Amino acid sequence: MSESVPVRCPACRSERHFTAPSYPCACGAPVAAVLDAGAAPTAVVHRAWDEDWVTLRCGSCGRHGQWPHPELGCPCGTVLRLPLTEPPGPGRAPDTSAKPGTEPAPVSGRRAFRSVAIRTALDAVTAAALYLRWLGYGDVRRADQRPTAGIGLAARGLLAQVDPSVCPAALRDVECLWLTAMTRSADCVYFSLAGYGDDARAGADRLRVPLFVLDLTGTPQPVNAAAAALDARGA
Repeated sequence: MSESVPVRCPACRSERHFTAPSYPCACGAPVAAVLDAGAAPTAVVHRAWDEDWVTLRCGSCGRHGQWPHPELGCPCGTVLRLPLTEPPGPGRAPDTSAKPGTEPAPVSGRRAFRSVAIRTALDAVTAAALYLRWLGYGDVRRADQRPTAGIGLAARGLLAQVDPSVCPAALRDVECLWLTAMTRSADCVYFSLAGYGDDARAGADRLRVPLFVLDLTGTPQPVNAAAAALDARGA
């Protein structure tokens, strides 16, 4: 469990205690940022992707992943970004070599998906990234090219689009994602908070693009057959 540290707001000087949230790595171990109790927090004035996310290394398996930078909302209205220390290195990997007279343990199946509640657009992106990692895409990162709507994510052989707007996704958005993925010989998947228009769903079915709706618990719900198949089989 992460350590609770005192945080003093630079605007109103009030002090509160904060514990960095943990997120599940693809291996199932919790990953949390290490807070620097000796450094002062900074007020968030402008949003930028590189500042909203931080690369953390899992202490169990050594995987690197991008996770939301810990932030705290002060009652005075200031949003504080917490300073971090260098994360700890990976622990000793388990010995998976076979021993004489023993058989490999049977695979017990995928762990239950654990997500984050969606309150902001950043939460929606986090939920989608967690889900993709749960499916088996271990190298989820920000896409190089910005999509027509929302935020793009990428993994090896996959492009994803996360639309946190209050308007249903349109056919053009789905088609643009599909075309971009085709030029990179990659699969694609679409996540939306507000759902999809009828033409977007029909176009996605024609192009076999998986469509998911993000509920407020952060759990993606399959909308079409392609999404249901992806949810069942994984990456």
